[in-house]
Amino acid sequence: MERRRNILINLDWLSILAWMALVMFGLINVYSANIMNGNGDFFDFTQRYGKQFLWVVASIVLIAIIFLLDAKFFAFFGYVLYGLIIVILISVLIFGKEINGAKSWFAIGGFQFQPSEFAKPFTALALARLISSHGFVLKKFKSILWCGIIIFTPAVLIMLQPDMGSSMVFFSFIFVLYREGFSQNMMILGATLVVLFIVTLLIDKLIILIAIWALSLVLIKFISIPNKITFLLFSVGLFSFGLFYLLKVIFNLNMLEYHVALIGIAGTLVVAPFISYNLRSGGFNKVIIGMVIAVAFVLSVDYAMNNILQEHQRQRIYVTLGMEDDPQGVGYNVNQSKIAIGSGGFSGKGFLNGTQTKLQFVPEQSTDFIFCTVGEEWGFTGTTIVVIIFVFLLIRLVILAERQRSHFSRIFGYGFISVLLVHFTVNIGMTIGLFPVIGIPLPFFSYGGSSMLAFSIFLFIFLKLDSNRKALLR
Repeated sequence: MERRRNILINLDWLSILAWMALVMFGLINVYSANIMNGNGDFFDFTQRYGKQFLWVVASIVLIAIIFLLDAKFFAFFGYVLYGLIIVILISVLIFGKEINGAKSWFAIGGFQFQPSEFAKPFTALALARLISSHGFVLKKFKSILWCGIIIFTPAVLIMLQPDMGSSMVFFSFIFVLYREGFSQNMMILGATLVVLFIVTLLIDKLIILIAIWALSLVLIKFISIPNKITFLLFSVGLFSFGLFYLLKVIFNLNMLEYHVALIGIAGTLVVAPFISYNLRSGGFNKVIIGMVIAVAFVLSVDYAMNNILQEHQRQRIYVTLGMEDDPQGVGYNVNQSKIAIGSGGFSGKGFLNGTQTKLQFVPEQSTDFIFCTVGEEWGFTGTTIVVIIFVFLLIRLVILAERQRSHFSRIFGYGFISVLLVHFTVNIGMTIGLFPVIGIPLPFFSYGGSSMLAFSIFLFIFLKLDSNRKALLR
């Protein structure tokens, strides 16, 4: 009895209150978004709002079980739970139910179970167990490789379903690695590649490749490389550009403009090893390697867009970037969502008075687009309150993570923070057209039992670890 009393005293009730506020407001909005489909009885379990209530109750039961378990249980069985979810992710590819083109679900009676949601907390457990293990040094290649295997194994299995949205969330664990000492240069490289991906879609490849080549020469100049070396690289590249462009014109070669740029860059790379051997400059080598990576990435964008992403996913990216306008096609969801949010004005139309949502203009208005229901019925005031609660919870969780005495607890905490941040940012960004629609829910808010259970497990395991922080040392 004394142990249970201490657990309740040590719990972070501010985080729990934020969770309760999000869950209750989410329930109200799921009810409002689906009231036209039912008889109005909140406890009609054949309707989404009734089922969501059951999922909240199930979450409370799981939370109670988490509090009854010893805090060391989660570290000890971290790998076991991770292995179990990997087996389940493989099983869903074989035995799962296909919904909207993705084989991501197990159907049990009138309920559906999505394993990918549970992969997030269990991956965080395994990653925390690995990084907090004795002798682990993140800067070693072997250590980074193992982290990559743990993070990307479930991501790849989820991608095969295919569920690109959920698989992309696993990239958020890079923030955990950064907090634990991952190279800042690698973070900068990742951000640069994201920008380069967008730029490649918006600008002609010829311009991008020449810009990469020119920027590389500028960087070489600024790392104290002799002028004659820089001039040599410039001359070889320029000569290659000019020669092959001339041959293309004279012989009417079937070459695209950017192929000529590639040949020019190749000319620069041919002489680079000889220069590197004589200079023995680490800075020079890094610039050349960076140029190769950038060029290879630019060339891979077309392949990824045409062979990895599905047609609707490509179109959503094009619409988000303003490359296409399709308000009645793939842009319909976002267009209607923005209309719904904008129509709410400052204070909203009032609870149950949303016209866009009531008349079913917004698809998935109780799941991925639940935020537009808030915007229409509660207006700017309601959406601001939701954002403030999420931001408060994120800041509070960072404070909790930083006060942990156990490496395992801190790493797991940052795992939850990273996933929650990405879900919150991307989901709301989708509804207002800032991000492509990738189909991920708003945590604790969107309709869906798997999401509700998984995020509640994620949060309360961390709160359980935090309540025992004085007893946990690693």
